[in-house]
Amino acid sequence: EFGVELPLRALFESPTIEALAGRLSASTGPLVPKLPPVSHDGQLPLSFAQQRLWLLDQLQPEDASYNLPTALQLSGHVDVEALRRAFESLVARHESLRTTFEQHQGQPSQRIHTPRDWALPLVDLSSLPEVQRQEESRRLADAEMRRPFQLATGPLLRSTLVRLGEDSHLLLVTMHHIVSDGWSMGVLVREMAAFYEAFTTGTTPTLAPLPVQYSDFATWQRQWLQGETLDAQIQYWKRQLSGAPAALELPTDRPRPPVQSHRGAAVDVRIPANVSNALKALAQHEGATPFMALLAAFQVLLSRYSAQDDVSVGTPIAGRTQAETEGLIGFFVNTLVLRSHLDPRATFREL
Repeated sequence: EFGVELPLRALFESPTIEALAGRLSASTGPLVPKLPPVSHDGQLPLSFAQQRLWLLDQLQPEDASYNLPTALQLSGHVDVEALRRAFESLVARHESLRTTFEQHQGQPSQRIHTPRDWALPLVDLSSLPEVQRQEESRRLADAEMRRPFQLATGPLLRSTLVRLGEDSHLLLVTMHHIVSDGWSMGVLVREMAAFYEAFTTGTTPTLAPLPVQYSDFATWQRQWLQGETLDAQIQYWKRQLSGAPAALELPTDRPRPPVQSHRGAAVDVRIPANVSNALKALAQHEGATPFMALLAAFQVLLSRYSAQDDVSVGTPIAGRTQAETEGLIGFFVNTLVLRSHLDPRATFREL
């Protein structure tokens, strides 16, 4: 609204509305252009993030590493036709879900297709014994998660409904990362629920029209990040990462493979309430966020294990700096490198 981009630290340095207003008035930073809607006909540019994933797909076309799967447990009666219509309406609402990617004169472009009828496959496992039913549902979910997408032909959203019982279903939803991210999955679930409720009750969905589409953002980004603006960004990251170690030499029980395999696991850790409260108190006392305190602890741990004092950690950011993008399904998330030089003589508070 103000056409000004402030760094995150401005919120800590100007913690009141009055102080922040003064910061905005005194800002001399570059004006960020507004995000307007554009024509969506023909070949459209990719965002920088999309181009990166498109290139990776060209190198490994059958790789499913960038699939974003989720399995939603549905309890109670499910109106299958209403659910199918909800998907159909969602795809009509979000152009990213009916986009394909092609190559023209050596350059990638995206093409938006007109809305079509949506098919919702139904797999009925309700007649199987309980143990076999659970095993088969897990097998179906795993197979769906590992099935690659075809960026050139689409669709880049898939949905399958698995019937486990009369009042128990499993909804498998998978999107390719090139048209989605973690935030988008939340948008999808909320809007799916709104459409489904409307169709089961015979009412009209009350979702507000989207001000822009993802292709508008991609065009805006290409027009903004060029020339001096792009050069400044590149030079900044060159300075930030100059001389950074190529890898973190952690002691491992197996040698690091020459090519990243993407075979890993997630480990859930619950932090006790007293530790969580102490962490929040420490962060507040130091004028930091709990994330900053946890990051410092994590980097200290990595430094001790690797015997390196130059540690870089990647962390995702939403990348939705314009209010118009908050309700979109699309690939906005970006991974930032947070590099720290840890002085072994420093206290944790100093870090």
